[in-house]
Amino acid sequence: MSELPELTQEYIRSFVLPGHGDLAQVKTMLAQDPRLLDAMHEESGETALGAASHVGNRPIAEYLLSQGAKLTIYAAAMLGRQEDVAAFLAEDPALINSGGAHNIPLLFHAALSGDISLLEFLVEQGNTQAAYEALHLAAARGDMALAEWFLARGADVTTRNFQNRTALQVAEASGQEEVAALLRQYGATE
Repeated sequence: MSELPELTQEYIRSFVLPGHGDLAQVKTMLAQDPRLLDAMHEESGETALGAASHVGNRPIAEYLLSQGAKLTIYAAAMLGRQEDVAAFLAEDPALINSGGAHNIPLLFHAALSGDISLLEFLVEQGNTQAAYEALHLAAARGDMALAEWFLARGADVTTRNFQNRTALQVAEASGQEEVAALLRQYGATE
């Protein structure tokens, strides 16, 4: 067996990046070097599980957890595991308005699950995050329930995402006319 490379930040980054969406690469690299499982890339503040969690990649998150990755509140929220989220909050109530990798809000991770009851639970527990990205997520997916939930709670239809696009622009580009119509009802014009 060959000697494992030094666990440098660049090497860790080479594992974290596929954590966003390349399950085959994650499996290959982890099989070659199990030390990568919970390794943190300091600059981005993420592990491979954190990467999978903030983009909503269930298969990668579930694989990493099956390999023994340490569950985080953000992964639990993205996976819709309300009991685990509740346990994290019972242990550390300050997590309610926290952010995961890249400081992406806990509420956004929960929105990735599509579980409205989890979103309601977080609000009941004191979550006050805007998580504007979630409205864009609903627009891209055509998720009417998620869009309605955020709009009913005052989501700003004029907010632009990292691509400088509004939720209406995202809905239209994704062919999600039902969500686009809903956004227009809430005042979206572009």
